[in-house]
Amino acid sequence: MQDWLTMTAADLGRGIAEGRISPLALTRCYLDAIDAHPERERIYTEVTPDRAMAEAQAAEERARAGLRRSPLDGVPLSWKDLFDSAGVATESGSDLLKGRVPDRDALVLRNATQMGAVCLGKTHMSELAFSGLGYNPVKQTPPCINDAAAAPGGSSSGAAASVAFGLAAGAIGSDTGGSVRIPSAWNDLVGLKTTAGRIPLEGVVPLCLKFDTIGPLARSVEDAGLLLGLLEGRAGPDLRNPAPLRGRRFADLQTVAQADLDPVVAAAHQAALDRLRDAGAEILPLEVQELEDAMALSPILFTTEAYGLWKDVIEKAPHLMYPEILERFRSGAQFSGADYVAAWQQLERLRKIWAQAVAGYDAVLTPAAPILPPNLDRLQSDHDYYVRSNLMALRNTRIGNLMGLCGLSLPTGTPSCGLQVLGAANGEETLLRTGAAIETALA
Repeated sequence: MQDWLTMTAADLGRGIAEGRISPLALTRCYLDAIDAHPERERIYTEVTPDRAMAEAQAAEERARAGLRRSPLDGVPLSWKDLFDSAGVATESGSDLLKGRVPDRDALVLRNATQMGAVCLGKTHMSELAFSGLGYNPVKQTPPCINDAAAAPGGSSSGAAASVAFGLAAGAIGSDTGGSVRIPSAWNDLVGLKTTAGRIPLEGVVPLCLKFDTIGPLARSVEDAGLLLGLLEGRAGPDLRNPAPLRGRRFADLQTVAQADLDPVVAAAHQAALDRLRDAGAEILPLEVQELEDAMALSPILFTTEAYGLWKDVIEKAPHLMYPEILERFRSGAQFSGADYVAAWQQLERLRKIWAQAVAGYDAVLTPAAPILPPNLDRLQSDHDYYVRSNLMALRNTRIGNLMGLCGLSLPTGTPSCGLQVLGAANGEETLLRTGAAIETALA
């Protein structure tokens, strides 16, 4: 049964379908592992054993009757603490929302439950999802699987830890500037950023509605595809037999994405590209200078909307916030409505240029994060280090958000070094198939 804690969600689902795994025993195995884990309180905000066991019982009965609703019917998952769950506190990592208990599940949680997923509980996150580091002194900072002294990546920090430490078979997080892909990269997981607007945000505590997306953190690309299906209330793509990479054409993005890389990250990226070439892929360097103009718009686009959404709540009790997060929100006050509208107009123009530049490629590749997980003690004591680490952590993933893309982070085999694979808007199925082929080549 201990093997269940490291198996992919897809393999667990197949075990249930074949009668080898009991959803009840599987869920009890995960709940026991959570209870026994020394970092439980740093990973889960709340565990929901009654709900989990009731859902597992229903999944068991469906499995016996041959009426399973999806490939992941009966598989236990965790949920980031910004997805509403009925009767359970949903505080988005912030004391500003302390005691907030919704009376209805978020739409994506309802979808997943309808498809048979088992909800284990809620996981910790960066405060109001506004950090790529996962450091949260207001609530809890989850551990990083590769370095006990380092940040786990955020804002879906507990989501990543729950899977990496064997306390959930998969996790659901959100990604506004990299919040699924960064913790996935730093914890050696697969993370899928979906296209903004594809998955409805009903019942999700917002940060920036025009950039907020929902996506899974998982042990394999196959899992990520099946979890995407759950979120949308469907089965998900079959990724078991990926096509070979021979004949695929990838862009190795140079502009912005390759600057100031940690040497370990740079070496891992080049080694990953070499393995893809060995598998038959063609990889060409790509410069898109206009991307620098888009990146320069980030402070206007992200902070203005975030502060606009949260200003009234924040300014009623700013003392409840971690000062670094408070300062980041308040920086949005310096821009006018005219600035914000003009920035969006410019970004739409730059997105068209990007689309033309990458049209001849199957995907665009970058390091998922240009740095390794930063030191927690130094983040707490050194303001400049915190700001620089946060900006660098988010830099490469933010390309996908700004350009309106879908994206994957895949483990490279070097700890805490992910390969980012960016696909076209609303091209998740194609991206997942490409990602499955890349995953095979990197294994």
